[in-house]
Amino acid sequence: MVMMLLANLTGIVISIFIGYIVFRFLSKSSLIHFLKKWWRSLEEKCYVYQFYKVPKFNEHLQENQLHRKVYVYLNSLPGMEDSDFTNLYSGNKSAEINLVLDSNQVVLDDFLGARLYWKNEETSSRSLILKIRKKDKRRILVPYLQHIHTVFDDIEQKRKEVRLFVNVDTELQRNGRWRSIPFTHPATMDTVVMDTDLKNKIKSDLENFLKSKQYYHRLGRVWKRSYLLYGPSGTGKSTFIAAIAKFLHYDVYEFDLNKIADDSDLKFLMLQTSNKSLIVIEDLDRYLNAKSTTVSFPGISNFMDGIFSCCGEERVMVFTMNSKENLDPTIIRPGRVDVHIHFPLCDFSGFKILASSHLGLKDHKLFPQVEEIFQIGASLSPAEIGEIMISNRTSPNRAIKTVISALHSNNASRVARRLSGSVSGRGSEELDCKSGLFGRENTNPMKEFKNLYGFLRNKSSRKASIDFDAVERENQNPNPNPDPNSNSSHQS
Repeated sequence: MVMMLLANLTGIVISIFIGYIVFRFLSKSSLIHFLKKWWRSLEEKCYVYQFYKVPKFNEHLQENQLHRKVYVYLNSLPGMEDSDFTNLYSGNKSAEINLVLDSNQVVLDDFLGARLYWKNEETSSRSLILKIRKKDKRRILVPYLQHIHTVFDDIEQKRKEVRLFVNVDTELQRNGRWRSIPFTHPATMDTVVMDTDLKNKIKSDLENFLKSKQYYHRLGRVWKRSYLLYGPSGTGKSTFIAAIAKFLHYDVYEFDLNKIADDSDLKFLMLQTSNKSLIVIEDLDRYLNAKSTTVSFPGISNFMDGIFSCCGEERVMVFTMNSKENLDPTIIRPGRVDVHIHFPLCDFSGFKILASSHLGLKDHKLFPQVEEIFQIGASLSPAEIGEIMISNRTSPNRAIKTVISALHSNNASRVARRLSGSVSGRGSEELDCKSGLFGRENTNPMKEFKNLYGFLRNKSSRKASIDFDAVERENQNPNPNPDPNSNSSHQS
């Protein structure tokens, strides 16, 4: 009995194994493909279909733009790879390969649960034929054609060469007020040095904006978005503008307010910008504080949210400032500026991002020393630290040591300024990198004097080439005076 069971089990196992081998063989042969094609043909005979022809030329022998849009759309479908026969062509880039429809090729598409068939009919009329089930026609035909338009616009936008436009003086307006060049800035959202969570929020905000045309119109609002980038020089505001332009594939229109005659001229320039563009004014606070007589405060306010700012859609407006503290708050109120983004001086987390991107370092034995210097208040701009790393990219160790030296020098200057302000009795105003706000800070003159004296004493004992091992020892034991009275006064 046991032997019979074992024999039966052995037979079952062998049958399963043979069946698996046969299935694997058939799945890689043309038989399965034939069966699928036969079943699909049988299924199609059970439905009634409606056919639509999209000819390449109209009755006046002019190109039918719908044919061009559908052709571009079909060539972008993943189903092109599953088709029986497709042409391969080299793209504009050296390693780019494009799939292109062949004559009489059939491409399958799915939309809202319906199956649609396209055939590239290479007859004298050169048409694209759409086959759709009649029961699905009323439900999906119109939204499907709208979907094709949207996808085509997105593809064309990404293919478009992004350009940078700058305005010229009124005397040079013979060929228009805007001059343009290809925008070839290499910055992208991936290369921008910024907190990852903040960067992802901005990318999400931009992506939501691109999809929100109907939402804005339902609210009765113009489809545009405005950003304020503020922070000290060298913190990456202009680079971030370039990254936004590359992310959106928008042309950039940079307004030079010094080359604009008056408020009317500003409106005229605004009317000459195109949809899907990035409208940029840099250093707006400097221009407003200069109290220029060319473009007025109301003129700039109307530029940001007035009637003329609404003469175009799908635009992103970007304004940069070093600080927004001394500005009239109405210029940056909600409605004129939607999103405020602070670009602070570099902190330790920013330094680590720069070290990773510029030097390929995730960690280093000198990182704790760098963090300690940042914690006592030393700071540099990302541009300054980035330039040090670029200049010393062949020696990461030297690069970090040079950053440490620069941070020490910055800290000495900061302490000296505070000491000078304390002695004069005027206090000190310093930019808070975290909050972006100015605030008065109570300082102890004797404490500041001791900090400055200790730093200068350490510095004077070094040679021209700084001994970083000595610096590290001094940082680990910052108070060389063992007098307990001195320690208590220093910590008070």
